[in-house]
Amino acid sequence: MNSLQALEPAVDASCCVPSERPALNAEEAQQKALVFKALADPNRLRLLSIVKAGESGGSCVCDLTEPLDLGQPTVSHHLKILVEAGLLHREKRGTWAYYSLIPGALDDVAGILATL
Repeated sequence: MNSLQALEPAVDASCCVPSERPALNAEEAQQKALVFKALADPNRLRLLSIVKAGESGGSCVCDLTEPLDLGQPTVSHHLKILVEAGLLHREKRGTWAYYSLIPGALDDVAGILATL
């Protein structure tokens, strides 16, 4: 009878070297995913663009409904998501809420991608 000879697979030592950079833990991944989820909606991207282009240092929610052709509750919902993602700052002035871009927030988003 012929016996089968077990062959040892050739192992390239460089294929199993662990990365020196630490991987994202679950909490970090969750936080970073919030940012990308916020940016994944076309209306939120437009809102971010409008607020960023504003020269007054803040955009009133009342001025953001018309350019998007959306109702105030919908715009407020999108703005809330951008605030929770750490992209916009909300300031209450009287009865209106004003939104401004958090300094460095967009650079931080670019940094997330660069460090993956």
